[in-house]
Amino acid sequence: MELYPVRLHAVVVMSTHFHLLLSPENSQQLAQFMGHFNGNLSKKVGRLHSWSGSMFERRYQCIPISDEPAAQQDRLRYLLQHGSKEGLVLSPRDWPGVHSAKALCSGQAIQGAWIHRTNYWRARNRGDDVTPSEFGTDYEIHLEPLPCWAHLDEAVWRRFVREMVHEIERETRAQHQRHQTAPAGATSVCQRHPHYSSGRQKRSPPPLVHAATSSMRATMREAHSLFLSAYRYATEQVKAGVRSVSFPPDCFPARLPYSAPA
Repeated sequence: MELYPVRLHAVVVMSTHFHLLLSPENSQQLAQFMGHFNGNLSKKVGRLHSWSGSMFERRYQCIPISDEPAAQQDRLRYLLQHGSKEGLVLSPRDWPGVHSAKALCSGQAIQGAWIHRTNYWRARNRGDDVTPSEFGTDYEIHLEPLPCWAHLDEAVWRRFVREMVHEIERETRAQHQRHQTAPAGATSVCQRHPHYSSGRQKRSPPPLVHAATSSMRATMREAHSLFLSAYRYATEQVKAGVRSVSFPPDCFPARLPYSAPA
């Protein structure tokens, strides 16, 4: 967050994937942030479980969300549901991994530590008797309100989040009562092997955009189509030797530097 200060609204890290709800300044900042995040996450997890190579089978997927309050709140609720909707825990606040439910409800920051591995290995090579924790730096991640809630007092939008969480908890209890089941529990989740798979992974294609109404969805899809057309035309011109062509703003032109938005 210090290197690439995107505005983080919510985060959840599951056993097989993670979700981030964030607002970058532009696509370049988003690309730099995700490259740094994914790269270091892959290395850290690989070190813990003695894995080599890339941890992710494909690139991350970035899905734009419309300015509609309903669309933003729907995405936040979707992230908060994780852990409960899979039948693993009764409340999102019980998830043993990284989850923004507690932080958003209470206002407490998410705590984390960064180990400076370069300095650690330098000390090891000098023969110093050190541990990785001696080279750790504690960080606090403060989650920000949704853009549609930015004008509200903090107490108001946090109350909205708590109402979402309470509703998710009620729905989870009702679902277990209907099917006469019980959540696996946080302890059971932590005891599972990293290679464990339930065999019920969702493989449906992701949507191009997230919107609350069909009209907004059509508008965003049309804007995306126009952007692609302009980009492809400019790329063909560059391949033909034309250097004065203009690429659409906020993109990464082929064979040219990043094109910043106006």
